[in-house]
Formats: sequence, C-alpha cells, structure tokens
Amino acid sequence: MTGTQEASPGSRGTAPPSPPTENLLLEPILGWPSMEAATTLEVASGSKLQVEKASPADTEQPEASLKQWVGSPTPQLLPTVEVHPKIWLPRALRQTYIRKVGDTVNLLIPFQGKPKPRATWTHNGCALDTRRVSVRNGEQDSILFIREAQRADSGHYQLCVQLGGLEATATIDILVIERPGPPQSIKLVDVWGSNATLEWTPPQDTGNTTLLGYTVQKADTKSGLWFTVLEQYHRNSCIVSDLIVGNSYAFRVFAENQCGLSETAPVTADLAHIQKAATVYKTKGFAQRDFSEAPRFTQPLADCTTITGYDAQLFCCVRASPRPKIIWLKNKMDIQGNPKYRALSHLGICSLEIRKPGPFDGGIYTCKAVNALGEASVDCRVDVKTPN
Repeated sequence: MTGTQEASPGSRGTAPPSPPTENLLLEPILGWPSMEAATTLEVASGSKLQVEKASPADTEQPEASLKQWVGSPTPQLLPTVEVHPKIWLPRALRQTYIRKVGDTVNLLIPFQGKPKPRATWTHNGCALDTRRVSVRNGEQDSILFIREAQRADSGHYQLCVQLGGLEATATIDILVIERPGPPQSIKLVDVWGSNATLEWTPPQDTGNTTLLGYTVQKADTKSGLWFTVLEQYHRNSCIVSDLIVGNSYAFRVFAENQCGLSETAPVTADLAHIQKAATVYKTKGFAQRDFSEAPRFTQPLADCTTITGYDAQLFCCVRASPRPKIIWLKNKMDIQGNPKYRALSHLGICSLEIRKPGPFDGGIYTCKAVNALGEASVDCRVDVKTPN
C-alpha cells in the first residue's frame, strides 16, 4: 500500500479510531498504511487520518520487530545539505597574526554552507573565555572580537563550521607582544687606550617574541648626554672605541623587539676613565758640530775718494767663531778711541765713519779681526780732495 486508503461506502459513517502519534511516525518502518501520504506538518498539527483496516500484508511484520521499534527513540529527520561547508580564510591570517598588548583584535572569517551551518570557536583546544572574547556568527561569516588583547590571548584559535555530518576547520595563530624587559646587568670589563669593553646578560622577559638585538649608548660626565654607539647588536658583549682622551664615560644597554626598546636600561656602575698615555721621547745621541773658525773677511774694504768737510764711511764683512775683536788702523797706527772716527760692528758687518775729513785724513786704512784661532786684516786707500 502507498498512501492512505479510502474508506469503503459501507463504513463512511463511522471512522475507526486513529492510531497513536508514536505509531504514525513509525509508519514507514512498521508498515502503517497512511504514513507515506502523511507529512510532518500534518503530524505536528494533529490532523486525523482515516484508515479502514489493515490488510493481511500489513500485519506480516514479526511481533518482536514491532516491539523493538516501538521501544526505540523517535528518529530525527536531517536537513538536506545544498552547499557543503567551507571556510574562506583571508590571506593575512594564514600566517601568525601579531598584535600589541592593549590592541583590539577583530577578525571576520567568511564561510559558506546551506542551510546555515553551525560555527564554533576554540582556543588551544578549549572553549573560549566569554569574559574576554566575543563571537558573533552570521549567515555567511563569523567574527572574533577581543577589546584589549593581553599576552594570555596568544595561541591557536580554531573555527569549526558544521553542517549535518560535514564540517570545515581553519586555524589562526595569534601572537600578542609587548616591549621587552631590560637586560639584567651590565659590567665594564676593561679600559685600554681609547677603548672600553662591556658585557651584559639577556633580559628575563623578551616581550613574548624574539629580540631584534641591543642598543648600546654612552655618556660622558661633562655633558651628561646619551649618544647611541650600536643599534640592533646581537651579541652580549662589545667594544666601544674612539673615546675622547681625558673624559670619563658611563654606558647603558636597551633590549629591542618588534614593539621597540625596553622602557629602562641598566647603567654601568663604574666609569671608564680615558687617560692620556705617558709619552717618553728618546733622543738619539749625536756628535755636536764644532763651528769654531779663524777670522775671514768675506767682503774687503774698497778704496774711496772724498771731499774735505764731507763725512766718509768704510765697510767690510768678516766671519769668525768665536766673535772676533775688530781693530781699525790708519797707516798702521791704532785709531781706537779717536773722536774723529766712529767704529761699529754688528753681525759681522764692520764700518768706520770719518767725520769731516781734512787733507791730512787721507792714507791707508786697515781693518783687523782677531780671535783665539787667528787673525785677518784688509786694507784700503782713502783720498781727501779739496774742492776748487
């Protein structure tokens, strides 16, 4: 039988009692005559179905099978899947999603599925903390929202979209970072010349991410200003060079990650004093040269003619060491101390001035130089003429 049987003419006046609702839901299995024509809506609205009698073929099911199905729970009808579930993960979320502490996390993940699938989120395999994380599921997307992210919010977030017996999953890695802590200590190891050696220990807290390096700064005690020496330096020791002689320096080290430099930095307890090295000059021995020499005239006296009443001068040049004594002679007679003559000697240049010469002042004049090594002399003739 396929469908509800019509009542015979003889039995239209009285309808047999309707089978119970539980039996109506089991008609396709137990062979009730009116189940194939009845709809779920009819069962839910309590519409009555009229049935005459069950045919012998309808009662051929074993009694044990009937009792088994009657005692089982009521089966549920699964919806028909028109579009399989699928998650469209944005490209930016396919790698680790990095946020700073205090930032807002707002992720919109689109998906597909028809009828509307069921979307659920988990954090590291556990249910979300609804006090910190909010989720809104729409027809075609799901939104994960964290107002102020903390480092505890880092981890693996998994979105699962289920429809019937089908499901699709996507995993998002979220990393919440902050500034690192300062290096634990810094020590001035050695100072030599204009250089200083520093050592420090890494920070205990790296800010939930890897360090990009260290920033080393120096400050001299005169100005107190800090200047950067090294940036993003990866080792735990360094040598600071080109320090100014005579200054004293302090040093500090910052740790650095993607969020920036650490808020504080340890400072060296000891100052690096850059002292001027004592320079010792060693002179090479040498034999002192002897510049001593006997007198020698380099420029002799020249003969001259003068007019009565007009002064005349005689010049010559002598070289000697030690300094020689200069003696002037006239006709081989010493004229030193005579007021008529004025003798001068400076830097080897010897001069004799004859003041207002007369006719008897003419003759042979001699300049003689004498020192411990010897003597030398030069002569010249002086003529005095009377004007006509």
